[in-house]
Amino acid sequence: MNRRSFLKKAFGSLLALVGLGGGTYYYAREIEPTLLEINNNIIASKKITSKFNNFKIIQFSDTHIGFHYSLKQFKKLIDKINAMKPDLIVFTGDLVDEPNNYNWSNDLIKLLHSLEATHGKYWIYGNHDHGGYGTNIVKDVMEQADFKLLKNSHTVIEVENEQIIFAGIDDVMLGNPDLNMALQHANPDLFTVLLAHEPDFADTAVKFPIDIQLSGHSHGGQVRLPFIGHLYTPSFAEKYVQGKYTIGNDKLALYVNSGIGTTRLPYRFLCKPEIHSYTLRAKQ
Repeated sequence: MNRRSFLKKAFGSLLALVGLGGGTYYYAREIEPTLLEINNNIIASKKITSKFNNFKIIQFSDTHIGFHYSLKQFKKLIDKINAMKPDLIVFTGDLVDEPNNYNWSNDLIKLLHSLEATHGKYWIYGNHDHGGYGTNIVKDVMEQADFKLLKNSHTVIEVENEQIIFAGIDDVMLGNPDLNMALQHANPDLFTVLLAHEPDFADTAVKFPIDIQLSGHSHGGQVRLPFIGHLYTPSFAEKYVQGKYTIGNDKLALYVNSGIGTTRLPYRFLCKPEIHSYTLRAKQ
């Protein structure tokens, strides 16, 4: 969606909120964006081996720091994630809202660095990470915070000689995603998780030996109305907007994270910010 279309639809959602009443607008702007939820999911598969039983993955996405989301709020998010004692952490893109205008500091690096996971921290580019001349800035910050970039690449996670794969692609909108390259030399028999910022990429991912896709980007629509649902979503998040989807006769499970922050307009309504927790289960 181009900027003009986005703002046009966003303005329409603003009018909808105002039409519901001043109290609703205040709630959407000041209260709901702070009501963080933990979305717990169990992922069971025969490809998950016994050593990965109860392996916990935490996904957070779309923080958009700098646009009505502060480092103070981010610190609370990090404390909540660490309290969950994850085995592995993934960030699925859009760290700050406008990289070229953001006041970068070591404080952000220190907060990201303080995230703890036994088997590492991984991330992928979102469209806002590539936009605004931020590509190299964001990469440098994440590297200093001990996050490993999965850009058209994969990594093998090993527990006592048993393995699973985490792969990631470059941003679909502003990057050069290449899933063939990401899975090059990967064992197709291993349980495989794909990180892809834009959820609609799942229609491509389902053609590959991938079991799970984790995405963000949609913000869940940010504003959802009863009986209507979301009012708008950005490009490549128009088909899959929020929650879990099964694609290709249950071949691929897609989880769409509604994100943490907001963009363009600073409110959420019936679409609370969330982090996702995934617990792997070995299926007999």
